Amino acid sequence: MREMLTGGDLDVLTGDYLAELTMLILGRDRLKDPSAGYARTFLRQLEECLGLAHERGVRIVANAGGLNPAGLAGAVRELAGRLGVPVRVAHVEGDDLTHAHPGALAAHAYLGGFGIAACLREGADVVVTGRVTDAALVTGPAAAHFGWQPGDHDRLAGAVVAGHVLECGAQATGGNYAFFQDGDVRRPGFPLAELDEDGGCVITKHPGTGGFVDVGTVTAQLLYETAGARYAGPDVTARLDTVRLSQDGPDRVRVEGVQGEAPPPTLKVGLNKLGGFRNEVVFVLTGLDVEAKAALVREQMEPALGKVADVRWELARTDRPDAGTEETASALLRLVVRDPDQRAVGRALSGAAVELALASYPGFHVLAPPGKGAPYGVFEDVYVPQVQVDHVAVLHDGRRVTVPPPQGTRALDAVPEHETPLPEPLPPGPTRRAPLGLVAGARSGDKGGDANVGVWARTHDAWRWLAHELTVDRFRELLPETGPLKVTRHPLPNLRALNFAVEGILGQGVAAQHRFDPQAKALGEWLRSRHLEIPEALL
Repeated sequence: MREMLTGGDLDVLTGDYLAELTMLILGRDRLKDPSAGYARTFLRQLEECLGLAHERGVRIVANAGGLNPAGLAGAVRELAGRLGVPVRVAHVEGDDLTHAHPGALAAHAYLGGFGIAACLREGADVVVTGRVTDAALVTGPAAAHFGWQPGDHDRLAGAVVAGHVLECGAQATGGNYAFFQDGDVRRPGFPLAELDEDGGCVITKHPGTGGFVDVGTVTAQLLYETAGARYAGPDVTARLDTVRLSQDGPDRVRVEGVQGEAPPPTLKVGLNKLGGFRNEVVFVLTGLDVEAKAALVREQMEPALGKVADVRWELARTDRPDAGTEETASALLRLVVRDPDQRAVGRALSGAAVELALASYPGFHVLAPPGKGAPYGVFEDVYVPQVQVDHVAVLHDGRRVTVPPPQGTRALDAVPEHETPLPEPLPPGPTRRAPLGLVAGARSGDKGGDANVGVWARTHDAWRWLAHELTVDRFRELLPETGPLKVTRHPLPNLRALNFAVEGILGQGVAAQHRFDPQAKALGEWLRSRHLEIPEALL
């Protein structure tokens, strides 16, 4: 926060504090303390930076309110009074629908940006919200500054794209970037957007900060955690297939041409529930006969697992033949168990594993002693009509302003792939078996139990090849874990990109830890490492 406030000019500082997992964590906090439920890290940052922001005339908009935006607003006022900083604090509420979803630890609708806009138009210096869309942290300030109305779909869509690029911080400035060796990313700076009245923007960063901003870093973040060409939100549906990117100077990427459509008539509601109890043991198998050792310990553990609801074994062959270190001579056998009853996955299970220590395969040991079983969460999204949600801006003077739902809506339909013009394929020529990542970047992420993998080409010729080579069938072949799942391909020619949506690969969401990479953050890098026949002209 201090870096952004001191590094250069800024009108509004935004902060995205909420992920699906964060909402679950805050929900558990609220069970222990009804006055909790917001991101306390935000308060610690403000203690250092609130006075600085006030001196520089920078307004602050953050969704750090989590499950308790009113509580955070009160805490910010108390902090400001203690620091002697005269700021006006407002908040947005109405997203909490937990009362309507029995059994949910937290159920929150994703609100749009017009509640934020109402607070800013009435003079707020700090606006805190609960569950709004990540992009609302930008659409709200933009609507307030430019006087946009709900029907200004193209302008709002441009701000949504800007907000989506900014939401994950340094991921737009070289962090987590496929071609990270293109620049110095040891300490990347944070991105900022210079917004225009027509909805276009330039993505850049403060001078002198680390990392870099180019068409590739912005493309990667645009593809992150999206699916089809229509990117729906409560204020507008942005057409990602209309986005045009161009390098506008060093560390400057211009974003323009974004078209918007009326938003869908429903709002997404994220439901976080406690799913039961989970435990795991990782057995280390060293040296020879790894498969036989794994079979032995599985058979020995079977009696203790008979009544457990969900049992998963996974053997990771991290071992190498004739290895020079013990660690590289070892494979990992991971046992994960889940059950509604903590006793079923607790001491009885961990005891059974430890009791094998002197009575199982040679070299028996585990990575860590198994525990007593910990609660885990599950995530589900449902949809409710926008008209059923009370979106309210609570102004700094206590007045409550109701934010009406959009007058015009449009049901969300996918853009058919046959309507998306693809380039001509490359002419035939010699090929060489090589990793896909030599000619394409990728970024992947999670949405509840689903994941997406965005893949883009760096040159037009590579795009000509990628668009025709990386079909759904080829994708499944390269990533066998996706074989039994529904996979949908979404071409985005303006970005020279393909976006693959994979349904159900993450089970019931990140908190359920369904797989080795529970948020699918490295799924794209796995894809880039896979070998296939690539035209030599591209290598």
